[in-house]
Amino acid sequence: MENCAIALLDLFGTQLYGRAASRGKRVQSHVGGKNYAVIMPDASIDATLNALVASGFGASGQRCMALTTAIFVGGSMQWEDELVELAKTVRVNTGTDPTADLGPVISKEVKDRISRLVQSAVGSGARLLLDGRNIVVPGYENGNFVGPTILHDVTPNMECYKQEEIFGPVLLCMQVETLEDAILIVNRNRYLF
Repeated sequence: MENCAIALLDLFGTQLYGRAASRGKRVQSHVGGKNYAVIMPDASIDATLNALVASGFGASGQRCMALTTAIFVGGSMQWEDELVELAKTVRVNTGTDPTADLGPVISKEVKDRISRLVQSAVGSGARLLLDGRNIVVPGYENGNFVGPTILHDVTPNMECYKQEEIFGPVLLCMQVETLEDAILIVNRNRYLF
């Protein structure tokens, strides 16, 4: 079923782009995929961390432009602890709570899929820096809540990376030596159009 849905999204995106382009309209058609941030060692720490947390976890990671993968170049991953601490400040609650930064994911099936992909990554050697799978919101104990989750040492052969999108508040972190290495990873992803 999942592969069928992906095929339909790809077909829809292609048709949408074709129709708009034939009428001279500019279109950004990115239906499914991976969205990357490449972080260089000289990046502003505060601005970068704020952008990673906002883009990776905003809307519970359930938006097509959510950041899924951060590639740290050279020594930039030295901010690992700061990233985790900032992500821990994200407040998970119901969408009707005005103090909430993050609401539930769309369904129990999505929550289970996210949990399975996180566990698979850990089983394949990723380090789980922050685990949001066991978030419980008082009064909504059976809710579909997943808090910010950060996986580091992710590699392209891991299931969490090979999936089109996790579509949840999960940030995959990779470390490379050079900008060229980061560009190769991005360009080799089969979900880039």
